[in-house]
Amino acid sequence: MNQNTMTQPGAPSHSTHGIRLESVTLKRGDRVVFEQLTLHLTQSRIGLIGDNGAGKSSLFRLICGLDQPQTGRVTVHGSDTAHATDRRTLPRKIGLMFQNPDDQIIFPTVAEELAFSLTAAGTEKKQAREQALAFLAERHRADWAPRAIGELSQGQRQQVCLMALQITHPATLLLDEPYSSLDMPSQLRLSAQIRATDQQIILSTHLLEHVQDFERVLWLDNGVLRGDGPGREVCAAYAENVRERCVADTTIQDTAVADGALLKQVADA
Repeated sequence: MNQNTMTQPGAPSHSTHGIRLESVTLKRGDRVVFEQLTLHLTQSRIGLIGDNGAGKSSLFRLICGLDQPQTGRVTVHGSDTAHATDRRTLPRKIGLMFQNPDDQIIFPTVAEELAFSLTAAGTEKKQAREQALAFLAERHRADWAPRAIGELSQGQRQQVCLMALQITHPATLLLDEPYSSLDMPSQLRLSAQIRATDQQIILSTHLLEHVQDFERVLWLDNGVLRGDGPGREVCAAYAENVRERCVADTTIQDTAVADGALLKQVADA
């Protein structure tokens, strides 16, 4: 299939379900990040792929209401991210997990971190701690409750960050490069945790194997939606595009080296 003509699966509806971007243009200074971008995200598992600087993190910031578009509209399960009253309800509908867990974790122990998510959502402090302990026990992690965050591995801290989002059960979780600094066992454990959740997951990654089985994957290329379709189809198209670009770059470099050697021979003659 032509990479530029991949179609979005499913026809958009006008319900409040899902995340909708309507003709969104986002600029930073003189740079246009997105221009007239339209998306309707309803699938339970959506991958987000593309080179560095393609716009993946910017898309997450728009969905969370951290950035506002110059034109267009972003709605998250019926809440308009531009409206102050709707922005106050967004944390109950969407959660963002940062690439670096140390940018997200605040409290010194696992139980305190999970309880904080609940108290921030309005739960009384004592009840929040009880719920946090029960939540860990349900996931066979009761022994984690008193553990100091600083004693956990990078993969374990990522798991804590995800649990801190899951415990308040927002409708959608945005995971920004969650595997980037994890070894293979940690990646597998985090993947199992993600599979077990019933919340909508939108996951940005450079590791295509983690999203190739997703029902939908978006491929961003300099703010343009280059591909949109089933995971294996879009991941394969992106991987082939990367290979073609690498071959082209290598050919250019080899030609430049050969030309330089020829010029040197001429100069030495």
